Amino acid sequence: MPAGTPVVRRRQLLALGAGAAAAAAGITGLELVARGDLPGRQMLAQLDGACSVTRPPLSFGPPGPAISGRFYSRARRRPVGYTIAYPPGHRPGSRLPLVVALHGEGRDHDHVLSGMTLPQALALRGAAPGAGHRVLPPLAMAAADGGPGYWTPHPGDDPMGMVIDELIPMCQRLGLGRPPQRIATLGISMGGYGAILFAEKFPQLISAAAAIGPAVWTSYAQARAVNVHAYASAAAFAANDVVTHAGALAGVAVRVAGGTSDPFHPGVVALARALPPGAVVIISRGCHTGPFFTAQEPPSLGFLAQHLTSGT
Repeated sequence: MPAGTPVVRRRQLLALGAGAAAAAAGITGLELVARGDLPGRQMLAQLDGACSVTRPPLSFGPPGPAISGRFYSRARRRPVGYTIAYPPGHRPGSRLPLVVALHGEGRDHDHVLSGMTLPQALALRGAAPGAGHRVLPPLAMAAADGGPGYWTPHPGDDPMGMVIDELIPMCQRLGLGRPPQRIATLGISMGGYGAILFAEKFPQLISAAAAIGPAVWTSYAQARAVNVHAYASAAAFAANDVVTHAGALAGVAVRVAGGTSDPFHPGVVALARALPPGAVVIISRGCHTGPFFTAQEPPSLGFLAQHLTSGT
């Protein structure tokens, strides 16, 4: 984590207030439109210094192997691409904890993280607390194509069912995330929302979740004004509102990071207020852009590694 980055627990967030500065133009933005069609016509303009994020240099060990392919998803009713990445020194057949990485809007299984591939992420040096220049504890990561539907069920397309009923069982057959090994979720933007959503829906399966710049809408009208594909209906939004259902995370280790100039900042604040005690929330300078995402990936990976490998 960059020096000076404030770590804010849930109750401390109340002191920050919900006021958010406008976000940067040139947003890598994923589900945001450049013209800024958010409720209230929030300006998506570059503010001097608002998006400046100090990023420590990234250092990687030699990456482990990865396998990619396609399978026919009955839940999505189409072929989907996937990648399963192994840490250094491991290969197919290894029994390991599993991180399910969920991509953002407009991305796919090949483009999940910011500034690094899945094999590089598993070879990242110094991400785990007290790790110095060592790589992460051994984890596997898996990603699959979820489409534009916010990882929620839509008529004829259920990316949530694809992950839970197809991708994860496929990984478990390979020895990944098979009890007693644990499973976590990780994502940026739409994927960050999905990481929290999956942990709320399946807390018996997901033991930890890390979300970076999660795309948390505060109302169905807001979501529909920007992305008509996000939810199938108002009822679908209500059923998958991560703020309303945050109490389901009581037994899950949760880390959420958001920038003060991210247009989703109000949603992140609302989520943080609703999270159970013990959840870790990071609120710091930054926008809904690559620099903030990349800066938050190492501590997010370290957080998940710590929870997935402790006591196993």
